[in-house]
Amino acid sequence: VQLVESGGGLVQPGGSLKLSCVASGFVFINYNLRWYRQAPGKERELVATLDTTGRRANYLDSAKGRFTISRDNAKKTVYLQMNRLRPEDTAVYYCHARYPGHTDGHWGQGTQVTVSL
Repeated sequence: VQLVESGGGLVQPGGSLKLSCVASGFVFINYNLRWYRQAPGKERELVATLDTTGRRANYLDSAKGRFTISRDNAKKTVYLQMNRLRPEDTAVYYCHARYPGHTDGHWGQGTQVTVSL
């Protein structure tokens, strides 16, 4: 089982990034998907969720209207499009896949997003 994130980097405030997370080793279409983030000295927080259908998404309040989570089951990939980025979005972003009804799941290794001038 593996989840591999990419797409992080350094971006100026107001800019955009698109994170990708490619899955392998499990039946991707059967899993709910999430993006989390963790800033230095802070707890990990849930940023966005997406169900198996790809039609029901939920977002952290501060991400609403700026971030979009999506999935491509054929590519076994989950995305996080992030627009109008702010310095407070700086964190390591992690993708997570969880089978419905289970309490555990699979984690990626994380990708660093830094929003700064």
